[in-house]
Amino acid sequence: RVQLVESGGGSVQAGGSMILSCVVSGWADSDVCMGWFRQGPGGGREGVAALYTARGDTYYADYVKGRFTISQNDAKNTVYLRMSSLKPEDTGMYYCAVDCAASYVGGRGDVEAAPHTLWGQGTQVTVSS
Repeated sequence: RVQLVESGGGSVQAGGSMILSCVVSGWADSDVCMGWFRQGPGGGREGVAALYTARGDTYYADYVKGRFTISQNDAKNTVYLRMSSLKPEDTGMYYCAVDCAASYVGGRGDVEAAPHTLWGQGTQVTVSS
């Protein structure tokens, strides 16, 4: 059974930094999209960043590019999201996902969920002004 467990959320002031972690267990595929999505108040879930575990390619939504960094550990079972220069509009519930889909479309990062995407329970990030 695949499990995703996120940690690292909390409250921070605008301009601050935060690191989210997601431990994935029970997943066997060698090259899979692992990503972070977020859902703001009253909004839908949107893809923030993703990577493919074997090739190491990374993808970012335009609104986080240059501020957020996605990475993984050597065992490829933990994915991190390092967030800096946080803004109030970054506030939301952040979800880790495995078996997402990511690409560049017209030079812009595109991170999408798929019908088979698996999700963590989410961790709240609140950025105050």
